[in-house]
Amino acid sequence: MFDVIVVGGGVIGATILRELTKYRLKVAMVEKESDVAMGQSRANSGIVHAGYDAKEGTLKAKFNLLGNLMMPAYTQELGVKYINNGSIVVAYSPDEIDTLYELKSRGEKNGVEGLEVIDTETLRALEPNISPDACGALLAKTGGIVCPYELTIASIGNAMDNGASLYTDYEVCEIVKGVDYFIVKSIDGRELSTKIIINSAGIGSGDISKMAGDDTVHISGRKGEYILLDRESQGYCTHTIFKTPTSKGKGILISPTVDGNILLGPTAQEVDVPDTDTTSTGLDYVKQTADSMCVRVPHYNTITSFAGVRAYSDTHDFVISHSDKVEGLINVAGIESPGLTSAPAIAKYVVEELVSALLPLVENTDFDGRRQSDHYYSKLDNDSKNKIIAQDPRYGKIICRCEQITEGEIVSVIRRNPRATTIDAVKRRLRAGMGRCQGGFCQPQVAQILARELGIPLEEVTKSGKNSRLIVGKTK
Repeated sequence: MFDVIVVGGGVIGATILRELTKYRLKVAMVEKESDVAMGQSRANSGIVHAGYDAKEGTLKAKFNLLGNLMMPAYTQELGVKYINNGSIVVAYSPDEIDTLYELKSRGEKNGVEGLEVIDTETLRALEPNISPDACGALLAKTGGIVCPYELTIASIGNAMDNGASLYTDYEVCEIVKGVDYFIVKSIDGRELSTKIIINSAGIGSGDISKMAGDDTVHISGRKGEYILLDRESQGYCTHTIFKTPTSKGKGILISPTVDGNILLGPTAQEVDVPDTDTTSTGLDYVKQTADSMCVRVPHYNTITSFAGVRAYSDTHDFVISHSDKVEGLINVAGIESPGLTSAPAIAKYVVEELVSALLPLVENTDFDGRRQSDHYYSKLDNDSKNKIIAQDPRYGKIICRCEQITEGEIVSVIRRNPRATTIDAVKRRLRAGMGRCQGGFCQPQVAQILARELGIPLEEVTKSGKNSRLIVGKTK
């Protein structure tokens, strides 16, 4: 019997799980995919929003500000890359200038500091590639960027270091409510019991709530398509650049990533079912919009495109509360933008305010919130690297040329992370395959290392779990 089961292995569930391990509770996470960070937290802009956009008095406004303030220390503790690069909302016509002042006023009411409306001269000094149509901008100095899947993986890894359990390939098909407990059943026949369920299942959170007996959570999906440019474009822009927002969100952005790429997107298309296929129409729209925002956008450096579905509630705000219908069910749903930014603050609130109302919280004095980054080797100086190579020559063999990832690092991440059993799982943790060739050179070698380390035939190695084998049968 668990005290708490968290349903959903995205960044919200991840930060909640880690927060729970600060107390003497028996906790677990169930995730329907073969690994964590495979839904909304995989295809995400990675923006740490300043907090000027959310309407005053909403949960979005509250947790955006708190999460933004927490993010630098949170990421440092977990060894996750974070950059305070600042964000810019650009007016591309004179009639949008008033919107900048409205956003500034809203942000100041939300508690955001350092907001400034700047003129075109100042804007061009900050971003020389901005379009000549730009008339001014709102500068938010507290904006930042982070890697969403790295933050998710590190949070869950640290939670497991502190005693949490993780069950993957656990697709919840039924929840049975007892007198003071739940039985959470998986489609493959496994069952777990718990006193409390925290529903953070993203696009599936409405279904999970309904299974538990509460049909009041209504979640829809909005698909976003992105284009990623190679690191040869590094320096094209330094801030995250937005247009003035619309009713469907913040719109297309142009932003650096923490790994030196440039990200363009996302679109906003309503979808009834999860759909992560990119389209020529969507990607053309991203390109055209980016070209209207900045000059000489280096589309020739495109290395990949992708899409994700972000969940949103019909309340158009976060849903974070005890269920009114089912005792012991806590819904954390509809966490669209600025959900990534808000995650650490949401987690703290859910545990300290909502879980504590149902269970006594006793501090876990053994909790250690520090975690060594999976990227630690790349950050070492040459002398330190040579010492490791002398002990293990595999660290001297480059497997991923684009990202300079060694065999030793890949072996270490597979052995250190029980869920690093697929090509994409290694990729999310080390960036092997995320460079210019997108795995064209290293993918076969990563597959061979996985087969060797997992003790399985090469034919059983998958790209992303389930039915995604790279090799079927044998060639002559």
